[in-house]
Amino acid sequence: MTKKINLLAHLKSDFASGLVVFLVALPLCLGIALASGAPLFSGIISGIIGGIVVGFLSKSHISVTGPAAGLTAIVLTAITDLGAYNIFLTAVIMAGLIQLILGFLKAGSISNYFPTNVIEGMLAGIGIIIFLKQIPHAVGYDKVSEGDTSFFEAGGSNVFQTLIDAFNYINYGSIIITAVALAILIGWDKVPALKKLKLVPAALIAVFSGIILNEIFIRTGSPLQVSNDHLVALPTPSTLLEFKEMFLFPDFSLETFSNPKMWIAAATIAVVASIETLLCIEASDRMDPYKRYTNTNVELKAQGIGNFLSGLIGGLPMTSVVVRSSANANAGARTKASAIIHGLLLMISVLTIAAFLNKIPLATLAAILLLIGYRLAKPSMFKHFWEKGKYQFIPFIATVLAVVFLDLLKGVALGMLISIFFVLRGNYKRAYLFRKEEYHDGDEIHIDLAQEVSFLNKAAIKNTLNTIPENSKVIINASDTVYIAHDVLDLIKEFKYIRAKEENIKVKLVGFKKAYNLDNTDDGQHVKMAAKKTKGEN
Repeated sequence: MTKKINLLAHLKSDFASGLVVFLVALPLCLGIALASGAPLFSGIISGIIGGIVVGFLSKSHISVTGPAAGLTAIVLTAITDLGAYNIFLTAVIMAGLIQLILGFLKAGSISNYFPTNVIEGMLAGIGIIIFLKQIPHAVGYDKVSEGDTSFFEAGGSNVFQTLIDAFNYINYGSIIITAVALAILIGWDKVPALKKLKLVPAALIAVFSGIILNEIFIRTGSPLQVSNDHLVALPTPSTLLEFKEMFLFPDFSLETFSNPKMWIAAATIAVVASIETLLCIEASDRMDPYKRYTNTNVELKAQGIGNFLSGLIGGLPMTSVVVRSSANANAGARTKASAIIHGLLLMISVLTIAAFLNKIPLATLAAILLLIGYRLAKPSMFKHFWEKGKYQFIPFIATVLAVVFLDLLKGVALGMLISIFFVLRGNYKRAYLFRKEEYHDGDEIHIDLAQEVSFLNKAAIKNTLNTIPENSKVIINASDTVYIAHDVLDLIKEFKYIRAKEENIKVKLVGFKKAYNLDNTDDGQHVKMAAKKTKGEN
């Protein structure tokens, strides 16, 4: 039975972490909407529903749901192909229903097969790209929106070119604001008296410091002042009618449902969003200091309901997202109440204090994200996997590089392929022990089979049997073997009863089960001793 979560048990730490996630999520929701070619308010809607609804329905303690950078290209293409945003919203609703069905089909179980080194590589890769992407914002160059996390950017440039360009357009006021915010964020936990103030997170003080510094620059007419182009840009409706017009609604016409492009968009969003969610849930569980595990099938249902509701009122599709989840974990979240609080704060901010929030310099938020990026890709993590050996390090580093230079899904796919290759290679090697024993009447070749011999070992055993010379003595020992695949048994039968007779190879079989229909041979005392010796070595 699943233990019921008390959302009020750790309200102090959860409120503080929810506040930090809200500050991080606000520009990301807007930036992802901008990068997706959707109305800015659609990102906020997705963030609110992802926080409140999905946060409540989910069983995850740490993960946070909202509009995802990984879906921007899919959303942009879908809106363009469908020709109208309201038709796209219908695709988002259908995607939510597909996810709900996947949850009932228990498709979330595939997350159990993601290797740890690939998940950690994904986190490190995201950390690197976040860090690199935030440097321009930290120095006051905000050409690329917050929601863009791809290495190759619009217009043909890339992250490194943007970094170079950024230092040609430095705003010294932004640098000062970033430096002060970083000093607060790094130094806050080093002062015991401040560390105890759970309801006043360092990120909030950093944000207020940025607002205050910029207001001082503006009021004194200083050239250091940060202009509106480098501040948060939350929509600010002045009347109730303007607020209502910010909500868009789906097109449920027969023409929309008969459009194959709508169904293709829905299926694509559902599959990609589900995979990204499962990856993030695995990563979030690893970041959870209390090592709690999330029911991924329940998570798919929660995401499906979230996307269904988001599409109904004009929001973007959502997934569980690493950046906000990492910010949540680093801020000390204890339960999913923090995700719900972040959604409530997004909703309150839209209704009441949008004008005030629009005074926040992007440089302040860049400081918060710089630290998050660093913590996700700490040098100690690279050292840890290096020390574990090449079979752990190579999939890890390949995932890191592919996530940075390609995207999250391609990076994970590459890491998975390399991990599977190493598993097959290791299985190939562990199929048996091959050795020679010298006796007075000549040499004997011993092939001691492993505890389990699957079809994956067929090629290795086949190659070994093919290399055995004529006139040899061979002992194949299955005394310790629990399972042998039929493919391998056929190989052994063909070798013993056909090739061995043709090439004068004497074959002795030891320990094979009667059900295999192979004749075990009483091979003499020296063979039994050799088998015992091998067993003792293992």
